[in-house]
Amino acid sequence: MIAHLDMALLIGAAVLLVAVAAVRWSTRLGVPSLLVYLAIGVVLGSVFGLRFDDAELVRLLGTCALVLIIAEGGLTARWTTLRPVLGLAATLATLGVLVSVVMVTVVGHFLLGWDWRTAALIGAVLSSTDAAAVFSTLRRLRLRPRLVATLEAESGMNDAPVVLLVILLSSPAGIGPWWQEALFIAYELAVGAVIGLLVGVVGRELMRRAALPAAGLYPLAAVGLTVLAYAGGAVVHASGFLAVYAAGVVLGNSRLPHRQAILGFADGLAWLSQIGLFVLLGLLVSPPGLVQMLVPAVLAGVVLTFVARPMSVLASATPFGVGWREQLFLSWAGLRGAVPIVLATIPLAQGVPGAEALFNIVFVLVVVFTMVQAGTLPAVAVRLGVTAPGEATELRVETAPLDRMHAELLQIEVPPGSGLAGVHLDELRLPVGASVTLVLRDGAGFVPDRDTRLRMGDSLLIVATESVRDEAERRLRAVSRRGRLAHWFGEDGREHGD
Repeated sequence: MIAHLDMALLIGAAVLLVAVAAVRWSTRLGVPSLLVYLAIGVVLGSVFGLRFDDAELVRLLGTCALVLIIAEGGLTARWTTLRPVLGLAATLATLGVLVSVVMVTVVGHFLLGWDWRTAALIGAVLSSTDAAAVFSTLRRLRLRPRLVATLEAESGMNDAPVVLLVILLSSPAGIGPWWQEALFIAYELAVGAVIGLLVGVVGRELMRRAALPAAGLYPLAAVGLTVLAYAGGAVVHASGFLAVYAAGVVLGNSRLPHRQAILGFADGLAWLSQIGLFVLLGLLVSPPGLVQMLVPAVLAGVVLTFVARPMSVLASATPFGVGWREQLFLSWAGLRGAVPIVLATIPLAQGVPGAEALFNIVFVLVVVFTMVQAGTLPAVAVRLGVTAPGEATELRVETAPLDRMHAELLQIEVPPGSGLAGVHLDELRLPVGASVTLVLRDGAGFVPDRDTRLRMGDSLLIVATESVRDEAERRLRAVSRRGRLAHWFGEDGREHGD
C-alpha cells in the first residue's frame, strides 16, 4: 500500500508541476489553461495507460472542485462593479439559459436528428458558461468593466439552474408538469441565494470579531464558510452553487482581516481544483470515441455559438439597453469549459441511453470551441470597439486591523496600467485621517514625503482611521482608474451624471 501511495504521490506531484508550468505557456497563446490540463489527462490515459472510468466519482469530485472555483469567483468579484449588472447577469443566467436550451433542442431534433431527450440534455449541458474559463481569460484583457462583470457574474450564477435542468432530464422518473418543475427551480434558486447571503453576513461578523491566533486561519475560515453555504443549500434541496457564489460575494466585499491572504489562498485552491478536475476529465474520455463524434460536436457547436447563444443574449440584454456591439461580444465570450463536461457525467452516471456519445460530443465541442473563441477574444474585442485600454488592472488592497488604535493598515501595489503611476503623494488627495507611511520600491523601503512620485510596482503602506478607511480606498481606486485628475470625475472615479 505504501509503495502504491508513493507512486501516486510521485505521479500527482509531477502532473501538478507540469500543469503549473503550462499556465505560462497557455497564457502566451491566449487560450485557457484548462485545454492543457485536459490534454494531460488524455495523454496519461491513452499513452501511459492510466485508465479511469468511474463517472460517478468524477461527478462527485467535479462538484467539489466547482464549489471551490465558484467560491473564488465570488470572493474576487467587486460589488461596486457587480451591482450595476446584477439584473442583466441574473437574466442571462435564467431566461438566457432557457432560450439557449430551447434553441439547441429544437435545432438538434429537427436538423441533426437527435431524439427529444438527447437534444434537450445536450442543450441543457451546453447552456452553462464556465466560471474557470471566463475568469482566466477575461482577466487578462482590458475590457469595459460592465462587460467583464456581466460575464463573470453570469458564469457564477448560471450553473445553478443548469444543474437542476440536467438532473431533471437525467432522472429515470422523467419530468413532471412544466409548471411544477418551474416552481421547483425557482424555489431552489431563491432559497440558495438567501442561504448564501445569510452565511456570508454571519460569517463576516464572526471573522471580524474572532481575533484568531494565526493569520493563516482566516483564509481557512473564509473558504470553509463558502463550502458551508453550499452544504447548507444542498441539505434543504436548494441551489448550493448559487449559495456558494452569494456567500463569496458578501465575504469578498467585506472589510475582513488579512483579505489579501484570503484571496490568495482561494486563488490557489481554485487553480488546484481546476488542474485536478480537468486532468481527471481527460482521463475519463476515450480518444477513439472522440474522433467519431467530431462532426456531431462541430455541428452542435455551430448551433450553440451562432444561433442559441446570440438569441439568448438578444432576449436577455435588449431590455437592459445593451448595444449591439456589446451583445455580439457577450455572445462570443460565452466560454464553455469544465462545467459542461462535468454536467455530462450526470446522465453518464445515471445510465441514460446515449450518455457516452453525449459526453464525447460535449468534450470535443468544449475543446474545439474554447480554443477558437478564447484565442480570438482579443481581436473580436478590438474589432467591436469594446476594449478599454485605459482601464487599470484590479487594484488589490490588504487590510490588517489595529483594534486598539481604531485604525487599519492598507497595503496596495501599483499594478500595470494603473493611473497611480506618476502621481505625487499630495495628488492622491487622501482624506484627513489617512496617510501613506511607507513605500517599498525595488526591494528597499522608505518613508515618503508629499513630493514622492509613485511608480509602477511600488508597494504602499497606508494607515487610515476606521471612519475614513472606505473613503480612502475609494479614492485610491479612483486615482488608479483615472490618474491625478480623478477628483474631477467624482468620488468613485466616474464622471458625474454617468
